[in-house]
Amino acid sequence: MSQTLFDAIDRYIREHLLAAESDLDNALQKSTAAGLPEINVAPNQGKLLYVLARAMGVKKVLEIGTLAGYSTIWLARALAPDGRVITLELDPKHADVARENVSNAGVGTLIDIRVGAALETLPRLEAEGVGPFCLTFIDADKVNIPSYFEWAVKLSRPGSLIVVDNVVRQGALVNEHSTDPDVIGVRRLHELIRNDPRVSATTIQTVGSKGHDGLTFAVVN
Repeated sequence: MSQTLFDAIDRYIREHLLAAESDLDNALQKSTAAGLPEINVAPNQGKLLYVLARAMGVKKVLEIGTLAGYSTIWLARALAPDGRVITLELDPKHADVARENVSNAGVGTLIDIRVGAALETLPRLEAEGVGPFCLTFIDADKVNIPSYFEWAVKLSRPGSLIVVDNVVRQGALVNEHSTDPDVIGVRRLHELIRNDPRVSATTIQTVGSKGHDGLTFAVVN
């Protein structure tokens, strides 16, 4: 098995199951042109978020980690009537690119981009009473993933879904001796979930254009 094969399969999936989406393609192009890191979810993973959100009929979505707004657009397009996405982004430059992208995609009025450190913004969301959220997508720095997950549970209701991206780290998840802060973060997440009766969860390995990684899915009990 090789990365060439994984890339070819992702292309096949995109050609057969994902319609051409100029707004989404443009969002990726603008992200690259602005010099943002190329760490957006893959198109088929964006469609997965869309499918999950549509199946659940979500009205309130929380996203931690906006980047250029690519996954944000997918989530916004899946909202039930009168739905809304609140997305948190640390970097003002990233937020500016995301605002342009979501506006160009025609979903800007459905999305509230909050700029600042998520661990400072999340308590404000609780104070505002904007939850509970039906779905939370966590795709931000891995060091703080356990804390983001704690907040996601707190801002959810029974039946809410929490999805965490990039949790396998090219297989480094199983390296108990790793000193990589990102690996330590995702290992701490799994330890947290294992001992948390509030959620039922699993992690799925993925291979594709993004290499060997994985997603954690947790439903709030």
